[in-house]
Amino acid sequence: MDRRAFLTAATAGLLIPQSVPAAASSRTLRSDPFTLGVASGDPSTDGFVLWTRLAVDPLGGDGRGGMPSRDIDVNWQVATDERFSSIVRSGATTARARDAHSVHVELKGLEPGRDYFYRFKSEGRLSPAARTRTAPAGESTLNFAVAACAHYEHGYYTAYRRLAEQEPELVVFLGDYMYEYAPSGYTSLAGRVRTHTPGKCRTLADYRLRHAQYKSDPDLQAAHAVAPWLVAFDDHEVENNWAGHTSSTGEPGFARRRADAFRAYYENMPLRRASLQGAVLRVNRRVSWGTLARFHLLDTRQFRDDQACLDGVRAGCDTRLSSDRTLLGADQWRWLEEGLSGSTTRWNLLGQQIMVAQRDFKIGPGREVNLDSWDGYAAERTRLLDSLARTANPVVLTGDAHMHHLAELKADFDDPDSPAVATELVASSIASDGDGYRDRTWIAEALQENPHFSYIDQRRGYLMARLTRDELSVDFRTLDYISRKGAKARTSHHLNLPAITAAAAAGQAGAPQAG
Repeated sequence: MDRRAFLTAATAGLLIPQSVPAAASSRTLRSDPFTLGVASGDPSTDGFVLWTRLAVDPLGGDGRGGMPSRDIDVNWQVATDERFSSIVRSGATTARARDAHSVHVELKGLEPGRDYFYRFKSEGRLSPAARTRTAPAGESTLNFAVAACAHYEHGYYTAYRRLAEQEPELVVFLGDYMYEYAPSGYTSLAGRVRTHTPGKCRTLADYRLRHAQYKSDPDLQAAHAVAPWLVAFDDHEVENNWAGHTSSTGEPGFARRRADAFRAYYENMPLRRASLQGAVLRVNRRVSWGTLARFHLLDTRQFRDDQACLDGVRAGCDTRLSSDRTLLGADQWRWLEEGLSGSTTRWNLLGQQIMVAQRDFKIGPGREVNLDSWDGYAAERTRLLDSLARTANPVVLTGDAHMHHLAELKADFDDPDSPAVATELVASSIASDGDGYRDRTWIAEALQENPHFSYIDQRRGYLMARLTRDELSVDFRTLDYISRKGAKARTSHHLNLPAITAAAAAGQAGAPQAG
């Protein structure tokens, strides 16, 4: 069975091996508890995190997936082949009712740089099988995908399915995995294709229920089943445009709401147990891929100052230029600068949520910028660009914008002759804003207004990238529609970014060659 056949069979529930040891409990659930699929994440050279969450009724109104109030035993297996004829690790854990019956298994002691297959069993029921991978220990290549922003109501998750069919070795997801709005709380040009669970997410039960709805989608499950993920949240996993301890709507009880949203996010993601620290969820972390690359995952929400000038896309607003304003917070800044300066890998990939490049939304005289992005924290962005200028082969990976963008990050965006210190790749959305469109006149005007951008596309999609020692090759993948099923994905733009030596990185960035 080849990899694509395995993926198809696994996500269709056709791989039903019988050799998993029986779980300890003699009581059985009334139906399949693996309705939310399985996932893996945060690969290291000797392991990864395995995840599942038991739910016999994903849309059960209390957010507990129709599960009983008791804890339930879960067995797991890891094999080197998709038929599980060569099992290398197995064990048992407990899906606790207090954790919404979620399971996080942290594996160590495996071989570096190879595929593994895993599955779970509980109370006589088997999960789908899925594939994951350990990081290599030395030199290697890497095929990886970048995705973000998947509003359930705005369309089908065909982009997840197409991503899975390309069989990346790693998926980097950069925020807005789910949306907190009540039904029709955020409309798109395509209208409402599917319907959210009732109400706006405010309580732990609300967030658990919404995550379960998203996780029930078979295309999303296919994308999780094909490779390990690196995940980080943006705003909608809590509330639109929240900042630090500040609600964007001023609703009371935001501290409790944020803590509940964090807990539900952890329960539904392949994150390590240490990431949940009381009311804080640590998603800023580093993951290395041998000597080839280091991923620096950022948190651009939890430690920021409130947005300036009442937020939104605005003109003026000198407050955004203040050197006292922070986006990352002091502790995360120290962590980032230590990680960049101490990195010995060939490439350094900064995975974060909001656009770094200056983006003028006003066509013609004057300037309007998005104060929720790095434009709202301009002095700290300068500090970031200074750090990237001293880093070997830096590339910024970004979500949030619901459009593909390719940008040169300039030391001075207002000087066309200013050197580029890094390249920014912005992935469009998986589903947010519906079908999308391609307004060539508007694109031409936007590119003229922002000459450091070389490509913009308003259609839905994701990025597929191949990284070698000498080059980063990127396909900007787009779909013509998601308001109905069956769209194909195509490469609408291609980038070849050559590596430069670490010594040269202090003064210049590799010049992108686009096609």
